[in-house]
Amino acid sequence: MKKQPEYLNIYYKLRDQITSGAYDFGQRLPSKRQLSDTEHLSVITIGHAYDLLAEEGYVEARERSGYYVSYNDADPFLANAPENAATQAVRNNSLVDSSSLEKINAPYKEEFVVPPVANFPFLSYAKTVRRVLSDEGEKLFVKSENQGRLDLRQAIAAYLLRNRGMKVSPEQILVGSGAEYLYGIIVMMLGRDRIYGIEDPSYEMIEKIYAQNGASIEKLQMGPDGITSSALQRTKSGVLHVTPFHSYPSGATADASKRAEYINWAKHRDAFIVEDDYDSEFTVKTRREDTLFSIEPKRHVIYINTFSRTISHATRVGYMVLPSELCNELLSKVSFFSCTVPVLDQVVLRELLNSGEFERHINRVRRKLGSAGN
Repeated sequence: MKKQPEYLNIYYKLRDQITSGAYDFGQRLPSKRQLSDTEHLSVITIGHAYDLLAEEGYVEARERSGYYVSYNDADPFLANAPENAATQAVRNNSLVDSSSLEKINAPYKEEFVVPPVANFPFLSYAKTVRRVLSDEGEKLFVKSENQGRLDLRQAIAAYLLRNRGMKVSPEQILVGSGAEYLYGIIVMMLGRDRIYGIEDPSYEMIEKIYAQNGASIEKLQMGPDGITSSALQRTKSGVLHVTPFHSYPSGATADASKRAEYINWAKHRDAFIVEDDYDSEFTVKTRREDTLFSIEPKRHVIYINTFSRTISHATRVGYMVLPSELCNELLSKVSFFSCTVPVLDQVVLRELLNSGEFERHINRVRRKLGSAGN
């Protein structure tokens, strides 16, 4: 097994200390030199770990001063104050200037344009299709399980563990023909009697499909890092549909504190979060951020992703991952539906995931996007 880089070991150690409260919001962390001496590692290695923590919103780098904790997971939904806990802490912290408050409360500035990415290489795809047709033969005429083929769900579960840090079983995964189909399944699982809170602005099909399925919609104002704290405090929603990474059309990405705020909201309300993760594979960050599902995998988060952006928009295949404690209950409400993805497509995707072709494609695109941004 490949050994994990030392900078990631330090990153995880510091992240866990920050999220567990060993360091308070606004507290200064040890200098790179101090930590280098303590951990017997180079200053460069420690710097990589700090840069990664800053990139994900756990710490803030201040010129000629050091690194300070910017992560705050205090639950603002237990108080009646109009400001959230993070805003109050910033206001009371003399080390942070007024520009931090403006960043917290400001709306997004301009429409985000989703960067184009290359489709999966056609020749590789065609080769895989030919191999599947040859190897599987008439087995491709055998009806799929209603949740999707078990071997595909096993491949997705293994991929999520490798690439998103999500430990899920194949039984928690449901395969369907794209995200828009899965939005409708969500309403059937969670019910039409709930209010569905959506980002404002958001991808227009989210509102249309929820409304078409009889759900009540509440639009929640977006800030630079996601739904504003004041909108979360006021909403009557029982379901929150969010896109933590590259929300469209605002381009907002939730940092570590905002992700913790979403989870606190769901726990306090005993509500659901639908995590729409359509674009995260193509992040150019050093390390992919934790999904909401990986933070709260038991009761409150339903994770959705598709292969439309990673392979081709013509590939109408998506999947959802259900929380472990409610998986059987939610599946029982839609278990009579047959899987809407053709068996051939499912087996081809299984092969792309298991062979490593899928991840090699993603890594090629990420490198290209990263070099274009430099």
